Amino acid sequence: MIELFDTAVLSRIQFAFTISVHIIFPAFTIGLASWLAFIEGMWLKTKHPIYLEIFQFWVKIFAVTFGMGVVSGLVMVYQFGTNWAVFSDHVGNVIGPLLGFEVLTAFFLEASFLGIMLFGMNRVGPKMHFAATLFVALGTLLSAFWILSANSFMHTPQGFEIAENGILVPTNWLEILFNPSFPYRFFHMVIAAFLTTALVVSGVSAWYLLKDRYVSHARIMLVKALFAVAILIPIQIYVGDASGLNTLEHQPEKIAAMEGVWEDESPAALVLFGIPSEKTQSTNYAIKIPHLASLILTHSWDGEVKGLKNWAREDRPPVWPVFFSFRIMVGMGLLMLFTGICAMYLYFRKRLFTTKWFQRWCVLMAPAGFIAILTGWFVTEIGRQPYVVYGVLRTADMVSPVTPHEVAWSLAVFVVVYFAVFGTGIYYIFRLINKGMEVGQWQDTYGQHALKNPTTIADIFLFKSKKDK
Repeated sequence: MIELFDTAVLSRIQFAFTISVHIIFPAFTIGLASWLAFIEGMWLKTKHPIYLEIFQFWVKIFAVTFGMGVVSGLVMVYQFGTNWAVFSDHVGNVIGPLLGFEVLTAFFLEASFLGIMLFGMNRVGPKMHFAATLFVALGTLLSAFWILSANSFMHTPQGFEIAENGILVPTNWLEILFNPSFPYRFFHMVIAAFLTTALVVSGVSAWYLLKDRYVSHARIMLVKALFAVAILIPIQIYVGDASGLNTLEHQPEKIAAMEGVWEDESPAALVLFGIPSEKTQSTNYAIKIPHLASLILTHSWDGEVKGLKNWAREDRPPVWPVFFSFRIMVGMGLLMLFTGICAMYLYFRKRLFTTKWFQRWCVLMAPAGFIAILTGWFVTEIGRQPYVVYGVLRTADMVSPVTPHEVAWSLAVFVVVYFAVFGTGIYYIFRLINKGMEVGQWQDTYGQHALKNPTTIADIFLFKSKKDK
C-alpha cells in the first residue's frame, strides 16, 4: 500500500490530518474568547451573578480547548522541518518572520494574560480581570491575522523576488502582509470562528432547556447566541461572495474545480450536484440552474466562467475533493441561515423557549461550524494544488529527502496519538458540559429568575434581573 504513494503525497496527507485536527481548536477559541469577554462585560454592567456563572462555565471549556490548540499547533509546525525542509529553505525568509511575529505578539499576549483570566478572578479587581479577558480575545484575533497573512501569501504571493538559488527574498513587507486574498480570507475565517462558537453555545443552551437544567442561564445564552448567528450569517455570505470574486481573479482554476466546469461557459450554469470525472473531463448527472453561476461569480447574467480544460492536467487541482467540499460548506451556510431566520421568527413570536423541535435542531447544528470550517479549508488548500506557493513553487518539489516508509510510519503514529490525546480532551469537554454550572443561592430549582421574552432589541444584549411578582 505504501508503494502506491510517494513522499509528497504522504507528507500532504500527514499535514492535512494534523492541520484538520488543529484548526478546530483555534477556530473555537477565537470565538469563545470574544464570547467570554462579552459575557464578563455583561456581568460588570448588570452585576447579576448569572453572567458570572455563565463565564465561569465557559472559561473551563476555553482552557481545555486552548491547551489542545497549542499542542496540536506545535506538532504541525515541526513538519516544516521534518517533511517540508525544501519548502522551509525556499520560503523561510517570508513565512518565518510572519510566524515569528505571531509568537511575539499574539501568543505572548495570550500567555501573559491567560493566567489572570483563568485563575485571577479572586486575586485582581473585576476591571483588571475584564481587561485580561479582552487581551486574550485580542490575542486570538492577532494570531489569526498573522497565520492567515502567511497562508494567504501562499495563495496570492507578492512583495518578493526570487534569488538565483531559488530562494524567495522579501522586497515589500506591506505587500506580503496585505496580499490580494488576505483581507477576504481573514474576515471570512474570523466570522466563521464566531459562528462556530455561537452554534456551539446555542446547541448547549438548547440541550439544557430540553433537559430542564439551568433554565435561566440557557435562555440567556440561547437568545444571545442565536442573535449572533442571525446577524453574522448574512455578513458571512457577503464576505464569502467577495472572496469568491477574488479567487476567480487570482485562482480561476480553483473556481472551475469548485463549480465542476470543464469547458468555457458564457452564460455559465450553476451545478447544484453532479459527479465530476477527471478521466472523461466532465461532470456527470449534473443538476444545473442556467445563468446562476455567471450571476454569482461574475455578477453578470451572461458572464464567462473559464473551464478546467484551459489548464494542463498537471496544473489542475484535484476536482473531486474541491467540488464536494465546497458544496458541503455552502450547505452548512444555508442551514445556518435557516437557523437564524427560524430563531428570529420564533423569538419575536415569543415561542423560542417553548418550541422543542427547534431546540433539538439547535443541538444538531452545534457541530455545523466545525464542518463548514474544515470543508472550507479543504477547498482553499486542495484548490491551490499543485502549488505550495501559487504559480511559484510546486508542492512535489518542496518535500524533504525522506522515504515514503518513514512518512507513513510517522503518519500512523500521529493518527493513534491524536485520537488518544485529543479524543480524551474532547471527551473531557463533553463531561464539563454534562456536569453543568455551579449555581449560586439566587437561583432556585425552578429558575424563577429565568429570562422572559424581552420587549425591545436592547434587552437582547442586556438582561437585568427582576423580582418575581
